[in-house]
Amino acid sequence: MSHPTDSSTLTAENFEPTIGRKWSSICFGLSALGILVSAIGLFNSREQFAFSWLFGFFVIFAISVGALFWTILHHATDSEWSVLVRRQMENIAGGIPMLSLFFLPLLVFCAPILWKWWNIAPGVDPLLDSKTPFLNHTFFIIRYVVYFAGLGGVALVLRNRSIAQDTDGASSHTHAMRTAAIAGLPILGVCLTFAAVDWLMGLDYHWFSTMWGVYIFAGALGSSMALLVLIITGLKNAGYLKAVNSEHYHIMGKFMLTFTVFWAYIGYSQYMLIWYANIPEETIYFKVRNTESWHLLSTILVIGRFFIPFALLLFQFVKKNPRIICSVAGWMILMEILDIYVIVLPSLHQTGISPSIYDLASLVAVGGAAGGLYFRRLASSNTFPIRDPRLVGSVNLHN
Repeated sequence: MSHPTDSSTLTAENFEPTIGRKWSSICFGLSALGILVSAIGLFNSREQFAFSWLFGFFVIFAISVGALFWTILHHATDSEWSVLVRRQMENIAGGIPMLSLFFLPLLVFCAPILWKWWNIAPGVDPLLDSKTPFLNHTFFIIRYVVYFAGLGGVALVLRNRSIAQDTDGASSHTHAMRTAAIAGLPILGVCLTFAAVDWLMGLDYHWFSTMWGVYIFAGALGSSMALLVLIITGLKNAGYLKAVNSEHYHIMGKFMLTFTVFWAYIGYSQYMLIWYANIPEETIYFKVRNTESWHLLSTILVIGRFFIPFALLLFQFVKKNPRIICSVAGWMILMEILDIYVIVLPSLHQTGISPSIYDLASLVAVGGAAGGLYFRRLASSNTFPIRDPRLVGSVNLHN
């Protein structure tokens, strides 16, 4: 525990603009390379491009929405511990509006490839006919707009208010952010759930699971907290956020453990209920993913996403040691990538794994753009909310 400190003794920290521009340029350069390779796939192998791009897009989308959730939770619960790290969650979530552009290639070029219901005429499939009020082109596009307007709007309001408070220190910003967060919580829940249903469950419109939205939610929250740990550690190693101590790592580690367990609980419950009911329309999802080499990845996912991080994060010294917890955090992000890969790609390659350069290219394209925007935001504002009234509680954190 650090000695009690008055927040007034802290000085504003600004990330070096030249370094910010350097890393932003590197990220945008990687993104451009990923986009170029993916564009080749769009013309040479549109079907592979479609599934690869959806995979890369949704990984970054899920992590960004997860960061928005942690920002919302901070304000809705009036948290003190997270004040020092909150700005980085705001910076990650601020990229959500940009992600709407990366969804457009799927909507414009690949909708009939990904979502088989897209071009099926009425009367061909009675099951689809019963879902027509929801699965139709107009409503699908409207929902896409609503998802990004809702999530992006909440993210921008919270970040803009937070930065404005750095200037004038007005308590009205705190109240406004709390109000926006409370309103944003159901917006996030509804938008993330239905986006997961539309874009991922919709890959097989016959299949359904009432636990699907919660499953995606659990993975998004665990991986976004893991990313926050890596970012905070990187900034501390660069000489910033010196007030962040082992107590902050301890709490971030506990949240990582929480959503490791929650992800496993939801995943097991979903699998068990579908296995027990043994309804063909439900079991087909797991049947494909337990076929040939997909079974190997599914097994790695169970062990790597739950048993390994769970066993490590039980120990306090792991959660409080930046080097060790960063290793766990990096592993959790890799497992989230694997999770989305196992969700998306078997719909294309049902008989087994068939890796493609476009899988990696899509992840680099979307992730690079998100990283580039993150570094621009990082260099354009303080690294932590310098005039938040709860800052002293975060500085003197003990749990």
